[in-house]
Amino acid sequence: MSYQLIRFAPVAIAAALALTACSRQETPAPKTAAAPAPAPAPAKAAGSDVVKIGHVGPISGAIAHLGKDNENGARLAVEEINAAGGVKVGDQTVKLDLVTGDDKADPKDGTLVAQKMIDEGVVALVGHLNSGTTIPASKLYSDANLSHVSPSATAVKLTEQGFKTTFRVVARDDKQGAALASFAAGPLKAKSVAVIDDRTPYGQGLADEFEKFAKEKGMKVVGREFTNDKASDFNAILTKVRSMKPDVVMYGGMDATAGPMAKQMKQLGMKSTLLAGDGVCSPEVI
Repeated sequence: MSYQLIRFAPVAIAAALALTACSRQETPAPKTAAAPAPAPAPAKAAGSDVVKIGHVGPISGAIAHLGKDNENGARLAVEEINAAGGVKVGDQTVKLDLVTGDDKADPKDGTLVAQKMIDEGVVALVGHLNSGTTIPASKLYSDANLSHVSPSATAVKLTEQGFKTTFRVVARDDKQGAALASFAAGPLKAKSVAVIDDRTPYGQGLADEFEKFAKEKGMKVVGREFTNDKASDFNAILTKVRSMKPDVVMYGGMDATAGPMAKQMKQLGMKSTLLAGDGVCSPEVI
């Protein structure tokens, strides 16, 4: 996941900037809704044509390495764009200035940082990383008519809200859950599965979709267990799951919890294959 996010960041920034230029200058407010508050003018540095691009993600906490990957991707894109002469917006060429924020993968911090970005006058934003932070922040961005592109939020709800300012560059959980179920039924030849999730919008959403498609493919779901995204000891859950003897254990969560879970499965002598989504696709989980 990390390397893809870095590769996608230039596309996300360019798209966000272009969409912002259109949405703030050309798109009329829907007739059935109140017009949004006037968006702040693009912030410019004294004596130069510079606009602010925002990035928000978890820069501290258990998955800070993923948030930093996103931030580094956005920073690399800004540096490359500026080195190439900037971005053409209408008849003006502007340089970009990256403004970053830390949402700590927490929804409350996510909305606080989102409002701060709006108040600072960023013209477009890359973020957030987690579905749980992106969904509440997206309402604020919509109200401010501020386009944002998430590199990694996969919850179905995010784009079902209908906000014209919300975009992403990855597949939704319904597509990913179906792909995971197909892999379990196909190459893994699983007949039975146990499902565990971390109760976040991402983890639970992905697990729900996997469970639905697993049943459609004729696999037996022998158990559904829950943890949280701060947990580190899964022995009680895994001991219960071990007694069910599933061919596959599907986990909806991030790498910071999937790593310890995989280790504890091995320590308990479990023969089940651990299967998870893009949230665990990082060198750190290994």
